[in-house]
Amino acid sequence: MTVAEFFGCSFLAFGPPVAMFALTIAHDPIRIIILIAASFFWLVSLLLSSTVWLAVYPISPQLTFGLICSVFIQEAFRFLMYKVLRKTENGLQEVTDIVRISDYRHILSYSTGLGFGIISGAFSLVNILADSVGPATVGLKAGSNVFMLTSAAQSLAMILLHTFWGVIFFHALDVKNYYHVSYVVASHLFVSCITLLNTQQLFGVTLSVSYLVLAITGVIAFQVVGGTAASFRKFVTCK
Repeated sequence: MTVAEFFGCSFLAFGPPVAMFALTIAHDPIRIIILIAASFFWLVSLLLSSTVWLAVYPISPQLTFGLICSVFIQEAFRFLMYKVLRKTENGLQEVTDIVRISDYRHILSYSTGLGFGIISGAFSLVNILADSVGPATVGLKAGSNVFMLTSAAQSLAMILLHTFWGVIFFHALDVKNYYHVSYVVASHLFVSCITLLNTQQLFGVTLSVSYLVLAITGVIAFQVVGGTAASFRKFVTCK
């Protein structure tokens, strides 16, 4: 049962992102490079967040302050990634397929967001997946027997949210739409803070709110790229 739970949670959390990578990223080396670079930037943000946590923990062991700092640090590195890409996009476009500059920018922001999301989901779930293979049964004597399932679903939501946030954030900076920039930061902070309810085993509330924000963010991301039914089919078929 533990092995089945391990594979089930793994496929739930990483199945859609891996499919997105295989269909939309893997065929283009530039997109792969951008995704890996974005993952590195997120790892550096994690390192800085850990440093802040180690400095603050002796004073206040509460998670809230460290979580808030982590969100702002991640968004600062998302902005840094944006600046780096905008400095190098002319050179990158010369070695890739010829596309409209607006579409190319959305491709870069999508690759960056997916890179942020995948590495974020991996670090949030890897320890839970390692414990899921046993030797134990979750919820047998204490805790919730759906903890691992809900953790996997939450990780999937965060991966997709990071992807959408990347698209919205980059486009908002391009057109100087600071309302959308504020929305990305605020929604990231809100979804992250709402996960603190998991300590009270309010998994249903956490997941409901997270996926509601995911749906809203997905619609906004679709709108900012000028999405249509035809462009969505083109994206899905990777043409």
